[in-house]
Amino acid sequence: MLNSSHQASKLQVAQAHTLPARAGVGLKPEHFQEILATEPDIGFFEIHAENYMVPGGPFHHYLTRIHERYALSIHGVGLSIGAAAPLDVGHLNALAELLKRYQPESFSEHLAWSTHRDVFLNDLLPVPYNMATLQRVCNHIDQVQAHLGRRMLLENPATYVEFAASTWDEAAFLSEVLRRTDCGLLLDVNNVYVSSVNHQRDAHAFIRALPLAQVGEIHLAGFAEQVDGNNDRLLIDSHGSPVAQAVWDLYAFALGLTGPVATLLERDNDIPAWPVLLAEANVANQQLSAVLEEVNA
Repeated sequence: MLNSSHQASKLQVAQAHTLPARAGVGLKPEHFQEILATEPDIGFFEIHAENYMVPGGPFHHYLTRIHERYALSIHGVGLSIGAAAPLDVGHLNALAELLKRYQPESFSEHLAWSTHRDVFLNDLLPVPYNMATLQRVCNHIDQVQAHLGRRMLLENPATYVEFAASTWDEAAFLSEVLRRTDCGLLLDVNNVYVSSVNHQRDAHAFIRALPLAQVGEIHLAGFAEQVDGNNDRLLIDSHGSPVAQAVWDLYAFALGLTGPVATLLERDNDIPAWPVLLAEANVANQQLSAVLEEVNA
């Protein structure tokens, strides 16, 4: 693990750049031209890093033009920070090149794994919360932050199973990871709600137990609902529907504790027309504005 003073000096410059405390939207190719034509009043855009790990092409053409006007968050989905194997250095190098090219205001990844040996699994899979996982995850985060020369945000997962091998609860585990690595927290409120319903725990208590001073970004998304073998509710983090009212309510609760924080509306499936996404982002902006008024009162 990196020496903490060395790590702090490596990350000093990157910590000065932050996203505006406004609503943002995931950038989709369906909306490239309309965004450039209408120049919407929005806080930032977010991309998935792995969609841009090529030297050229239309994605880079449009992103370059859009980033001239808007702040940018880059969200990784393929580093596999929770995996037992070492990080893929080739993937990490490609990520470093992407961040060097765009100098985004934020970079984030997931507390999850998606690789095993030479197999890549198109999913974000859970980890057991124990000392062995803690050491591995912290070592991987230290390696990522040193390689990129910037502080990253770590996203809390949506989970559907829990491990008998876990000796920590999720909030305590995340808190210890952040303490040891000095990374920040990407608080996915939809993931909190999904996991809390699936595991029948208190979402509000979970949020209160997190190191909320380290939250650098919030995610909101829609979920799909099924039932499990016991006929209990089973929520799936699908990113394919509008944000549910229960998640909006939990978001308001979280903002009451964090204050205004950059908030992303995620939509990766069943992508609606641009005005629909923009309207949903404006709902988040209204909540952010209300909190800001309270802070300034």
